[in-house]
Amino acid sequence: MKNEFTLAFNEVIEEKQLGREIILKALESAMVSAYRRAVNASNAQHVESKVDTETGKVTIFAEKEVVDSVQEMATEVALEDARLVNPEAQLGDMVIVDSTPKDFGRVAAQTARQVIQQRIRDAERQAQLDFYMKQMGEIVSGVVQAVGAQGLTIGLEMKAEGSMPRKELIPGERPRIHERVRALVAEVKDNPRGPQIILSRTHRNFLRRLLENEVPEIYHGVVEIRSIAREPGERAKVAVSATQPGIDPVGACVGIRGVRIQAIVRELHDEKIDVIEWNADPAAFIAKAISPARVNGVYLNDRNAGGKTATVVVPEDQLSLAIGRDGQNARLAAKLTGWRIDIKSLPEAAADVLNRLQKEEDMAAIAAQEADVMVKVEEFLARKAEGRPLAPEEFEQLVRFVDRVERRSSARPALEKAAVAEIENVRALIPANAFELSILDSGLPEHVAYILQEAGFSTLGEMAVQMKVRPDDILRLNGIGPRALQEINNMVTALDERKAVEVAAAEEAARIAAEAAPVAVEPALVEVAPEAVTATEPVEVIAPVEEIESVVIEGLPVVTEPAVAIETEVEEEEVPFDKLFELRTAVITPVASDEEEEEEDQTGKDKKKGKKKKKHVQVEYDPEKDQTIVYRKHKHEGEDWEWEA
Repeated sequence: MKNEFTLAFNEVIEEKQLGREIILKALESAMVSAYRRAVNASNAQHVESKVDTETGKVTIFAEKEVVDSVQEMATEVALEDARLVNPEAQLGDMVIVDSTPKDFGRVAAQTARQVIQQRIRDAERQAQLDFYMKQMGEIVSGVVQAVGAQGLTIGLEMKAEGSMPRKELIPGERPRIHERVRALVAEVKDNPRGPQIILSRTHRNFLRRLLENEVPEIYHGVVEIRSIAREPGERAKVAVSATQPGIDPVGACVGIRGVRIQAIVRELHDEKIDVIEWNADPAAFIAKAISPARVNGVYLNDRNAGGKTATVVVPEDQLSLAIGRDGQNARLAAKLTGWRIDIKSLPEAAADVLNRLQKEEDMAAIAAQEADVMVKVEEFLARKAEGRPLAPEEFEQLVRFVDRVERRSSARPALEKAAVAEIENVRALIPANAFELSILDSGLPEHVAYILQEAGFSTLGEMAVQMKVRPDDILRLNGIGPRALQEINNMVTALDERKAVEVAAAEEAARIAAEAAPVAVEPALVEVAPEAVTATEPVEVIAPVEEIESVVIEGLPVVTEPAVAIETEVEEEEVPFDKLFELRTAVITPVASDEEEEEEDQTGKDKKKGKKKKKHVQVEYDPEKDQTIVYRKHKHEGEDWEWEA
């Protein structure tokens, strides 16, 4: 049967939901503190404790000095006792010996209670912090413990508490005490009193995680969420696309009879959700984002000084539906697509196009081509202003007229060449990956990122270009004040520093590559005069320039270049029979021998200055002795060159 200590130890592990090693370490640390208090030991003295979890016995080991006679029991030990632990101990050595006081278990239990509790609380807080740091951006479930003016207090797993401010609650929600709620872990902060966990139900990633939980295709990556725009409690738009052919992404998210999307709508307090299929064509994507309104045409202008702008033309009866209540539908479409959207009714768009054709000089060519149609359009607009109806065919003519003019005018450059060149120069000063990072994921405050996205800045790079070219345009945006502008300036400064690091790294890599690249030396082209070669039959000489320095054929020198084959053809002459077996004399410089290579190494400095040491070998055949004789040319001290066998 287990003793009381073991039962209590296991009970603490179960209650605190901590690891066995954590509790044991806290207990041993508390025993060390109790020993220091009991014997008044210094903090500089090394003290260890061992706790036997089966018997509950506590053993204290302290470092003490070996002496002849013990004067201070807390810091000294006799030589005989020290040698029981270490047989080689000598006077003056420091040894670790058993120093457990008598009846230490009861004393330690009284003095170390607070220390044990404090150590367990610290370990518990650290375990909570580590757990919820890993849960950042995920959905957790908890029970409402308190409801106050500042927000909710929610009890979570591992006996942690999370706080949900009022702004993170969906408008219209009234949670009650003891009611279970789900929320996103938006932020986790370390605090002396425990981890501070901020929960949110209004974050756009809360909708993303709900879709992943309800739609298996999204969880497994078959369907991908491209972007989310949300106004909590009112409406949300989600753009999805399929990563495999044959998959309907919208149908997968909605489910059979809408069962999947309805579960999410109920969780979000009846928030309306529009699921839209993402399209790589911005015009088609924007047309779907304006749904449920029908669209006659979408005309893009991505070179506008104010950012990327899309003009959407809708039928007159669809204008209010396209804009939405208080502009909600248009605002969500702009957030979803990253384009600045200008919605116009068909008569308004036709009148605007007609006015531009009549007043703008750079559209004179288009106006000349559309002169006949412009007369009909004026008539249609006049009848519309008088309140008289138009036939469907006449509306169709207006649609085609607006479409033709908008497409032709969009082909004209919207900026001057100097402005375009300036923007291109500025873009070169910004890291390339900044133009791929969404403005919503840039690290800016969420409200600032949404304001910039509504203004047409979909990526961090586009915002940085605008800040360098015309920063006043960003300051004029509604909701951008000095504090928000400072955040934007800090982000641009960080981009400049990153670009400087990239440029320095590229220059260093280019320098290293240039140093490592071999230097190509072009061989000199040498012309060989035909009269410099005289032979009685074709002769072929092939040798590198390092091995052949001069070639003499029948006493005539021939200058060669590396790996050049010289082949000459001359008229053959009849040779007497007795001379057929005579060896022709040729002077060539063969591959240097080991002794000659040593001489070449010693004369390396002369070679760098262009001086080459010539070596000649002459080979002759002696028919009388029936042997080949090799002659080398040497120069003795004080004498001329002479041949030696």
